[in-house]
Amino acid sequence: MRLTSIMVALLASCSPGFAQDAQPEAAAPAKAVARPSRHAGDAPRMRRGMRERRARMSGHGMRGFTVRDFGVTADGRKAKLFRIMGQGGIVADFSDHGARLVRLYAPDRAGNLVDVTVGYNDVSGYEKYDRNFNATVGRFANRIAAGKFTLDGQTYQLPLNWGPADRRCCLHGGTNAMNFAIWKATPVRRAHATGIAFTYVSPDGDQGFPGEMTVKVTHWITADNVWAIDYEATVAGKPCPINLTNHAYFNLKGEGKGDINDHVLQVFGSRYTPVNEGMIPTGEILDVKGTPFDFLQPHTVGERLGSDHPQMILGKGYDHNWVLDAPSNVLARAAVLSEPRSGRCVEVWTTEPGLQIYGGNVMSGGKGAPKPVPCKTGGTLPWRGAIALETQHFPDSPNHANFPGTVLRPGERFESRTEYRFGVLPAENK
Repeated sequence: MRLTSIMVALLASCSPGFAQDAQPEAAAPAKAVARPSRHAGDAPRMRRGMRERRARMSGHGMRGFTVRDFGVTADGRKAKLFRIMGQGGIVADFSDHGARLVRLYAPDRAGNLVDVTVGYNDVSGYEKYDRNFNATVGRFANRIAAGKFTLDGQTYQLPLNWGPADRRCCLHGGTNAMNFAIWKATPVRRAHATGIAFTYVSPDGDQGFPGEMTVKVTHWITADNVWAIDYEATVAGKPCPINLTNHAYFNLKGEGKGDINDHVLQVFGSRYTPVNEGMIPTGEILDVKGTPFDFLQPHTVGERLGSDHPQMILGKGYDHNWVLDAPSNVLARAAVLSEPRSGRCVEVWTTEPGLQIYGGNVMSGGKGAPKPVPCKTGGTLPWRGAIALETQHFPDSPNHANFPGTVLRPGERFESRTEYRFGVLPAENK
């Protein structure tokens, strides 16, 4: 599908709050916003037979904040679910299990709210199916080849939890990493935003990583429909590589409502890092021009999935890191994703140098998928039923001196910010 010039213009005008500067502009509250549909785990049902603790907050521009039980892990740890209702229309649920997003309701052109992310109705689903869904992943997100890196002359071995037998790697921090932990949760507020601050202390040697690392991840919902994430970390005793992200998946039509191949994507990165058969970067940084990885102008996600490009064959589609054009540590636009029928769109802004895009190539129903994955609303996710837009440093960075550095040393402080700015496309004139 080739995009018309009208669609390109519409994508450029995604609103509200999508100013070209680093800070979102204030937006008027959405009109006639419909409430979330009544499915398992939503507010109308969670009150039945469950203990719910309601803590109304008076933060400017936000309506409220609720807490409820979210199940018990297989080893007996209790999880909680936190709901934030934003004045701009967004409703978001977060859990202390993995400091993760569980639901995010975003309005369409008519103000109708739909949950645009994947997940489960209690903590057991993440244990059974996919613990990475919308979780905070670290200490090192993405892959580390052979689960090994050398730092200051010492070699460290991490768990090998992903990949073909001859190219095993450590994926997303290991087998029992931050995405599986119960984090300490603290409600926070500031002007125009309400949030949840999650804190976790990873002990020295956790999953093979050196040093005691303290991580704080704060999820914010703002009055102008921005989901913002602030990452902070320090390490004590020994230096350690760090690469934190949220493994957020999106389907702007709604969870379980078809695939994302018709979504329109633009990426502000003119280079990417090719991979080998184990999906580990080769160390090269190549230009996207003339390849299926060129999203400098908007394209539908599925337009070039049938390409015979070697990298598309290796990844069974998109599962690659884009090198963003903006300088690191400056909050800048990384990507725009939109769904023309509903009009929903989201801009991704970040201070990170890379964006990993995963198109659900082995998601539920796909070739090589381990098992069907259920939806929160019932049924199962379709093949390529969601797309992940993960802001981060490059995969396997500890083993590539030419990639941006990831080592955090005692006395230093890691800080990073990512924003998902939700809005709607204007209706196309016919």
